[in-house]
Amino acid sequence: MTRITTRQLILTATLISVASALGAWTFQAFGYEPCKLCYYQRYPHYTAVVIGVIALATRWTWLAWLGALAAATTSAIGFYHSGVERKWWEGPASCTGGGDISGLSPSELLNQINAAPLVRCDEIPWRLSDMIPWDALDFTMANFNAVGALVTALIWIAAARRG
Repeated sequence: MTRITTRQLILTATLISVASALGAWTFQAFGYEPCKLCYYQRYPHYTAVVIGVIALATRWTWLAWLGALAAATTSAIGFYHSGVERKWWEGPASCTGGGDISGLSPSELLNQINAAPLVRCDEIPWRLSDMIPWDALDFTMANFNAVGALVTALIWIAAARRG
């Protein structure tokens, strides 16, 4: 039985972040415009890729702790976004519905509408259950990122502990 090396773990975690970014860009290419929280979930993946490349090039395995932090960050944002999508809690006022408009003049209201993003964080543009006939798999892109990034954080932690 061969043992998985620290470098293999770092490479695996890095490639998962690369695949996540490519997946997001692919969905965007097919017309699924990202909301603000979707963009926020991408940045830690980009950071993890840079960390992984540096760790692999320099053999600084302690950087795996930073990779774990990046993956855990995007996972946390993904879980938060999942809750916003499911209406379990309010999302940022800048990308969700609702909000208090009382006391706004018509011109202030129009300015607020014109400044609002076109893609809302509390609407689900894609669901796995729309693709397959099994409602138990009602996963969204944010759900996949939340769970996948959590697993990736655990891979980074395994690498860091071995380093």
